[in-house]
Amino acid sequence: MPVFAQTEISDKVVVLTTQSGEMVIELFPNDAPKTVENFLKLVNQKFYDRTVFHRVIKDFMIQGGDPKTRPGGYQHLTEWGTGDAGYTIPGEFNTIKHKRGIVSMARGSSPDSASSQFFIVHKDTPSLDQEYAVFGRLATKDSFTTLDKIANLTTTGKEGNDIPLDWGKGEVIKAEVKNRVEIKDLFEQGEPERVTENNTELPTVPYSNEKLGFSFIPPAGWFTQEPQKQSSVTPDVVAVGNKIGGFTPAISVSVKPANGTSVEDYATKIKQTIQSAIDSGVLTIQEEKKISINGNDAFVRQALGKFNTTSGQLKIKFKEVVIKSNDKFFIITYTNSDNNFDAVLPKFQALLDSFSTNVKSSIDVKSVDTSIKSSESNDKNKKQCAIATAAFGSELAPEVQLLREVRDNVLYETKSGTAFMSGFNEFYYSFSPTVADWERQNPLFKQVVKITITPMLSTMSVLNYANIHSEQQMLGYGICLILINVGMYFALPALVIIKIKNRFLS
Repeated sequence: MPVFAQTEISDKVVVLTTQSGEMVIELFPNDAPKTVENFLKLVNQKFYDRTVFHRVIKDFMIQGGDPKTRPGGYQHLTEWGTGDAGYTIPGEFNTIKHKRGIVSMARGSSPDSASSQFFIVHKDTPSLDQEYAVFGRLATKDSFTTLDKIANLTTTGKEGNDIPLDWGKGEVIKAEVKNRVEIKDLFEQGEPERVTENNTELPTVPYSNEKLGFSFIPPAGWFTQEPQKQSSVTPDVVAVGNKIGGFTPAISVSVKPANGTSVEDYATKIKQTIQSAIDSGVLTIQEEKKISINGNDAFVRQALGKFNTTSGQLKIKFKEVVIKSNDKFFIITYTNSDNNFDAVLPKFQALLDSFSTNVKSSIDVKSVDTSIKSSESNDKNKKQCAIATAAFGSELAPEVQLLREVRDNVLYETKSGTAFMSGFNEFYYSFSPTVADWERQNPLFKQVVKITITPMLSTMSVLNYANIHSEQQMLGYGICLILINVGMYFALPALVIIKIKNRFLS
């Protein structure tokens, strides 16, 4: 990997004008020539205009550049983060450290999967070094102020893909290329800090997932991420190594419910899904056997895949280990080119040796396995407002956010409010998914629900402005609101019906 004695800084800068202020980006064409070229091209094409910094994680980074975040570019917010320019560019990994203000290309599990999305580092993050293509950095004081404003926006959290609730403040109004001489307050930052050792020499960082109930130690220098769920076969965790001989080794982990099934039966079920590839000769099984890992029943299968490409035949080896523990299946799969498979195999074995299922799981894996099909949150208490979300079309709708703010910032702040929500959730979530499905299927019913719940939302908004400092105040406000809503939804209609009835009977 090349190390440049002196960083070349382009005489061109990119200015992102956002709702929260401007960010000026100076570019490093010497370290990432194709990336810089692609970025400038997209800016000149106005590709980034009206896009949103759709993924915001304070003290980590803000990510943008997805065309699907533009007005009319998406049908649902779950699509944010999945868009690109229609092509990919090579991963130009360099030795520049991911310090605060550094601009780098976002990518998928493949090193060469970057396209249009990029991120700006909010806080020094050494774990990203040499794993992403750094191509620029913020270059003015105001740029960092804007970065802080966007990074500090309240978001949906990890379960909601970290989308800012007030995402308009993270919208790029326009992006434009300017000459450095046009920018009056540019920093003179000098040479960017660089990594002096190869990533493979970095200490290992243990990975733990309490929600799914497992932990492991990835190989030193490998990047571990939790990919966004696109389908039921999307792994829960992927660890990616450095590219070797044109192929990137990877280890993935998926968790599925066992439901009493033996590890042998589950392994047979998996084999049935690949049987057609075996019969056609595309896949050759090299090893199949039952083993034990850390006292748990397990099954290992190794296979060689032969795939015809435009450049010839590509040979890829797979080693899949299925571990049964706590009535779950943990499927750990190592993938690499045939030529380099054995060289990296000891790292895979070391990961298996470190793999533990003694991590306390905070959610039912059955919920995880069906999360793609469900709009419900897996959190026990702070679930989505399913009916309101379906009625108003988005989790980020102001009406839905009002409900969430009242719940999280008011009700959950007192014991009586928490107790009420606990009982209410048991009742509400017994029918809300069904009602939400009806709304999605019937536009007329959706409008009726929207009209019906709007008065209730108006009364609940009072709680956001009330100064509640005690359990007595919470009970007082709560009882008043209940009485008001009972009056609106039951007493008043009943009174009207009685009057109409009396009028016709008199």
